Amino acid sequence: MGRKIIDLSLDIYHSAPTFPLDPKCAVIVHHTVDSMGYNISQLVMSTHQGTHLDAPFHFLDEGKTVEQLDLDKCIGEALLVDLTHKRPKEPITVDDFMPVADRIGEGTRLIYRTDWHKQYPQKHYFSDFPYMTVELARWLAERKIGLIGMDVPTPNPTDFDPVHKILLGAEIVIVEGLARLGDIGAERFFFMAAPLRIAGRDGSPVRALAMLESIGDTGGPL
Repeated sequence: MGRKIIDLSLDIYHSAPTFPLDPKCAVIVHHTVDSMGYNISQLVMSTHQGTHLDAPFHFLDEGKTVEQLDLDKCIGEALLVDLTHKRPKEPITVDDFMPVADRIGEGTRLIYRTDWHKQYPQKHYFSDFPYMTVELARWLAERKIGLIGMDVPTPNPTDFDPVHKILLGAEIVIVEGLARLGDIGAERFFFMAAPLRIAGRDGSPVRALAMLESIGDTGGPL
């Protein structure tokens, strides 16, 4: 009976928190029904606000920009790995993915769940999350996956430069700031995180979605 849609995105609102040095988010009333006959707002924010993706140009001047991304990497079947046992500031390592290593290869859309989104919008959301090691980034790059998604604000808060350069250098799309991955209830699901077509730039907010077969659906596999 159709498909079930799960919204995996954080809200965008006036003064929504960001990393300390990032542009601040502003959602400003520009006109209202009373002033102009319709409501319209001004939106000012980072290309990496909330739930968003990184294009290679984010860390690599020669890397692809948002409008050059292969959207096939951003839309399609994904593999969800449960890492909710990870504690704050605990490393996420290659060993954590060994149980599903045989399903991780070229083009895989890989997403890991820590449930860290529940800490948003508290200040420590941006600093104390379980983090990807440099070694894991290299392991994923060697396997030529297409996308890595996570419910934390960035892969690594301290080694962010080498981790991003390894992943983006391998043209892996990075989707950060996902939410509610626990609502999916399946290891494989259809994932969508299409960016705005921002020409020549480094990233974009996304409306990330999971699409699942509803009970009674006989339409076959996604």
